[in-house]
Amino acid sequence: MLWGQTMNLVLDTSVIIAVITNEKHKKQLIELSKGAELIAPSSLHWEIGNAFSAMFKRGKITLEHAVAALAAYKQIPIQFSDVDLDTALELSYNLNMYAYDAYVIGCALKHRSPLVSLDGSLLEAAQRAGVKIKEVRP
Repeated sequence: MLWGQTMNLVLDTSVIIAVITNEKHKKQLIELSKGAELIAPSSLHWEIGNAFSAMFKRGKITLEHAVAALAAYKQIPIQFSDVDLDTALELSYNLNMYAYDAYVIGCALKHRSPLVSLDGSLLEAAQRAGVKIKEVRP
């Protein structure tokens, strides 16, 4: 990184959910991302909705808490990046993963930026694809 240049970080859904629902890694994730340009695939919106719907089904969150978390999500300055579907499908096939995970890895490759995730298998796949990662320690 050159002097005065901002570092980019690609975030996945696990990071955003941890921050907006006040999970144990929240402080560490915020510290890690300070001063960075935050990037995520455009699919993040749908993944956030899906994560909350899964929490509803498991009785882990109320609608009131989800609405408050969503308000916090809307305050995070994230640059959304369109996904190249051809690249994502190739990554999905080669790394044997779901498309949503391939979107995140494709985003990191597109922006030549490190990936931050709490999903260990996603981080391993990202490294196999040549993406640098930023690990969060428990």
